[in-house]
Amino acid sequence: MTDDWRRAEREYEDYATREGTLPELFADAADRHADGDAQWYKGGVVDRSLAGVAYDAAPDGEFASLTYAEMQEVVKRLAAGFRELGVERGDRVAIHANTRPEWAQTDFALLSVGATVTTVYTESSPQRVAYLLDDPSATGVVCGSGKLAERVLSVADDLDALEFVVVMDAYGSERDDVYTLADVYELGEAAGVEGYDDWVAAPEPGDLASIIYTSGTTGKPKGVKLTHRNFRANVAQIRKRFGPRPDKDDEGMTIDADTRTLSFLPLAHVFERTAGHFSMFAAGGTVAYAESTDTVGDDLSAVSPNGATSVPRLYERVHSQIQEEAPDGVKGRIFEWGMDVAREYGAVKRDGGASALLRAKHAVADRLVFSQIREELGGNVDAFISGGGSIPPELTELFDGMGMPISQGYGLTETSPVVATNPPEAPKHGSLGPPVVETDIKLDASVVDDETRADADGEVGELLVRGPQVFEGYLDKPEATEDAFDAGWFRTGDIVERDSDGYLTYRDRLKQLLVLDTGKNVAPQPIEDDLVATDLIDQAMLLGDDEKFLGALVVPDPETVRRRADREGVDVPDDLDGMADDDRVREWVDETIDEVNETKDKHERVRGVRVVGEEWTAENDLLTPSMKKKRRDLREEYDDEIAALYGS
Repeated sequence: MTDDWRRAEREYEDYATREGTLPELFADAADRHADGDAQWYKGGVVDRSLAGVAYDAAPDGEFASLTYAEMQEVVKRLAAGFRELGVERGDRVAIHANTRPEWAQTDFALLSVGATVTTVYTESSPQRVAYLLDDPSATGVVCGSGKLAERVLSVADDLDALEFVVVMDAYGSERDDVYTLADVYELGEAAGVEGYDDWVAAPEPGDLASIIYTSGTTGKPKGVKLTHRNFRANVAQIRKRFGPRPDKDDEGMTIDADTRTLSFLPLAHVFERTAGHFSMFAAGGTVAYAESTDTVGDDLSAVSPNGATSVPRLYERVHSQIQEEAPDGVKGRIFEWGMDVAREYGAVKRDGGASALLRAKHAVADRLVFSQIREELGGNVDAFISGGGSIPPELTELFDGMGMPISQGYGLTETSPVVATNPPEAPKHGSLGPPVVETDIKLDASVVDDETRADADGEVGELLVRGPQVFEGYLDKPEATEDAFDAGWFRTGDIVERDSDGYLTYRDRLKQLLVLDTGKNVAPQPIEDDLVATDLIDQAMLLGDDEKFLGALVVPDPETVRRRADREGVDVPDDLDGMADDDRVREWVDETIDEVNETKDKHERVRGVRVVGEEWTAENDLLTPSMKKKRRDLREEYDDEIAALYGS
């Protein structure tokens, strides 16, 4: 494999790879690309308070655009308005909204006045919202809708630092501390924006730009502190890999001012924030905002993007939709033949292994099958980017063979997030790609067992990372910060393999964090603790890695079952194995899980359960001597139950 692209990455420099702050990055891009489209927004989706005030409303169901110059004027007035609300450099202000153009405008406005932006997922329960506002001492919160604002206001009395609430949609309130985003815009317009350049110049690269919270592996989520330097470094690393380098040819993805993407992942997530937001605006590209995750298919067709960033679940859905819409009869057989050709071609084309016969078959399949599929997805897709979970190589081979390659990558909130991603010039299916530039890695082999080492083709161990994109620590958690590092190296908690070309392949998770195929991270231990804290459930193990919902293996408490049976005057089997097969016991377990679910965020709720009739002990090798669950052994022991739970 040639190393020309690696050398070109290291040597490439432009305005987007320089050091600086995020507001400087946006201001520079806005000046360079003033007449280019920055944002596309859809009409009839929400009642935007800025529509008719800062810019025209889009026709219902259609997309309208804002140029970079127009977006910058909105950002300037919002920045001035937030200053009028009392926001100063170093203040922390949260954004609690779905992904939409106002999210981006608010983000850059707050960063422009030196504020630190904290993020809150829209699915968060009121209790979680209260924690995510209280922990960083947020002085304000910008909500997407009145419904989200009311969720905040329901816990506002417990938030000593909170001074104001802003709503992006039109919203009426009798409270004098609640504003619409249009109110903030008009405050800024009245105050004037003459000092904007000075506001942008004030923050330093080492200043805190954002606090993004983890899923909470040991209970409460931890706030990851990310500086302007962290984000700018990661934007530069992405730019060097995907930017318009002079060595690039027409194949593969290039992110530049001609790129248009569809944005639908949560901007509260660091993946979309860096890859689909900061990096796109740095390039002078266009970000079109989907109506919702349910309308992505229609929006892809309407927007005709060059690509999108997403989690594996989207590509699985697209694949399922392609299969569902397959024709019958002769056309159906041609379609299936084309899918086989795509997989075969995608698996070998990057290595130059496609024979003349395979290339000929691919050309025919492209004309008869692939071109129609690409047209249904807008007709302009150059490539997709996947993160937030592993994606089967069979799927990336299929998409590559259809002319829409998926570049899989890897990262964490603590790394801003990108550590590695497949280069467009030399991808490897099934791998995470090599690290981005200026990123040092090493593998700690001491944490893996002999079986794992024997199964690996290359070097294997826990991935440790060092680079300018690595975070400075957790908010107000010095011990957790110290535990996260080893002599300056960040311990990712993930087991990866490195091949002779430096490409990484994900193997296992040292930390037991579950990643749903929607990209949501779920810490199993707190949920398991809540389940076994009930009277009825004695033991529980959460499932759901790379699945679309959480499931659980549950061992009921036999004494509690017997007491409840006596109390309700029903007969149940006396032994644990019989209890696991009893419909009444299963009903009681479901009721108990429903009660626990009421205290959880949407993605943390257990949607499926299998009751098992054997206590987990050290004697049957399902617990360690220190009584910790042997998760791999439990998954192997109950493989059939898990397969039935997930329908596979």
